[in-house]
Order: sequence, then C-alpha cells, then structure tokens
Amino acid sequence: MKKNILAALALTATATPALAHHPLGGLPMETFAHGLMSGVGHPVLGFDHLFFVVAVGILALFTAHRFLAPAAYVGAMLVGCGLMYAGVAMPAAELVIVASLVVAGGLLASGRGVAPTAIVALFAVFGLFHGSAFGGSIAGQEGGVGGAVLIGYLIGLGAIQYAIALFAGWAASKAGSVSPASVNARLVGAAIAGVGLFLGLEVIEGPIVALLSAA
Repeated sequence: MKKNILAALALTATATPALAHHPLGGLPMETFAHGLMSGVGHPVLGFDHLFFVVAVGILALFTAHRFLAPAAYVGAMLVGCGLMYAGVAMPAAELVIVASLVVAGGLLASGRGVAPTAIVALFAVFGLFHGSAFGGSIAGQEGGVGGAVLIGYLIGLGAIQYAIALFAGWAASKAGSVSPASVNARLVGAAIAGVGLFLGLEVIEGPIVALLSAA
C-alpha cells in the first residue's frame, strides 16, 4: 500500500504533460462560482503546475516547515497572479516554470537535504512565476472579470494547491519517505525533473525551428 501511493505519484508525473486548460471549456468567467471552479481546475489540468506542487509538498516534508513551506509558495503564487491581473507580468514565466520542475525534481532526486530557509525562498520565487501564468487566464479574458470572479479564482487557486501539496507530503510519509534519501521520493523527483526537461524541449523547439527556417 505504501509503495502504491508514491508509485501513483510517479506514474502521474510521467504522463504526457499539458498546459493548463480552461475548466469551463473556454466559456467566460462571470460569477464567483465560475472563478472558484476555474481556480480549482487550472492547477489540476495544468500538469506543469500540478507536478511542481507535488514536489513542493514532498520537499516540505523533509524540512521543519511542512505546512509553512507550501504556504510560502501559495502566497507568492497569489501575488504573482494579482500582479499579472494588474498588468505586471513576470519575465520569461514559461521558461522559469519549466526550470522550477527541473530544480524541484532534481532536488528530490538528489536525495540531499536542503536548508529550510532556502526551500521557502525557492518556493516563493517560483510561486511568483506560476502565479503569473495563472493570472494570464483572467487578464486575457475579453471584457475583463469582476471582483467576485477574481476573489473566487484566487480562493480556488490557493486552496487546491495547498491541499495538493499537503496531500503529496502525507502520501510520501505514508509510503515511508521520512528522509531525502528515500528511494521512493527520489524516483518521484526524477520523474518530475524528466517532465520539466520534456517541457523545456517543447518550449525551445519553436525558436530553434524558426532559426533553422530563416537560415
């Protein structure tokens, strides 16, 4: 049973990655409920975000801040989302999100402990960029969104990601991952880093093809 929990996480992380899709099927968000549903759905449907949050929860397990570290990510993510809504985009957000998967997955795969303050800082920095990507969903809606939609969206985003992070940490602990050297945790980390590398290839593929075509 213990092995099955982390095995499921690893299999999820090796699934074909996809960018976040709109939970409402592309329909505009017009009510608090729409915003809440979209906020809950985006991190789950967007594997790039989902896998990072899983890594956050497991890495936090190996620090003295099992609950604070994921909260640092969520708080910064909401700030990044709000900045994007206000028209302030984080630079190269897509590349940084890919890097966040490689870094977080690599830290897990390494089996080495990381200072709690460094982990919290890392989560906060990457949270700003993940939030900026989430903010694009509401900033780009034609006609904008109302305050009720924005509040619902932020609540949904924060609640679901914090819950996923805590569940990932709980699942890892139940699977016997009590230290960074745990084989199961390292396997999940390797899978997450692999997803990041695959997404990175997708990101740079366009520019490379464009350069070759222009040559």
